[in-house]
Amino acid sequence: MDLTEKTVEQKYIYKGKVVTLRVDSVELPNGKPGSREVIEHRGAVAVVPLTDERELVLVRQYRYPFSSTVWEIPAGKLDPGETPLECGKRELLEETGATAQNYIDLGLYYPTPAYCCEQIHLFGATGLTFTAQSLDEDEFLEVKKFPLEQVVEMIKHNEIPDGKTQAAVLKLHLLIKTDGIKYL
Repeated sequence: MDLTEKTVEQKYIYKGKVVTLRVDSVELPNGKPGSREVIEHRGAVAVVPLTDERELVLVRQYRYPFSSTVWEIPAGKLDPGETPLECGKRELLEETGATAQNYIDLGLYYPTPAYCCEQIHLFGATGLTFTAQSLDEDEFLEVKKFPLEQVVEMIKHNEIPDGKTQAAVLKLHLLIKTDGIKYL
């Protein structure tokens, strides 16, 4: 069964620093017209830093849309011309002050595929060495290490509501349990 929708027209409504909103006229699989609101985002990277002691390095940040702080893995937007791995290395260093010897490709995560084209590239990082953070001037966060199993329990008990963190941590945990880790 072909479920493809064909784009007929795109109309840009808003262009901002982080996102762009457009409304697309589409032809549905049954041939009828439809409309789709799409948020464009250039993409991001998130990294699960795992220490030799099997601790994860998480950051706690205030998330304005939810008026609350959230524990999550280091992450950030891709800069123009930057590869996902370059972005992951940059974000890991900026947010935690860490560099890693090894990176594990954990795949892609689509946070809201119904209306947003954002793709988050997920990586694991091991062989960590810590130096000083280098935060952006509008970035304020706390860094803390947690045992891997504690983070899995925090996810299980809804203490970490961030989807990219849930997906990346649980995938890395599964790979560790099944000996499926392959370094880049």
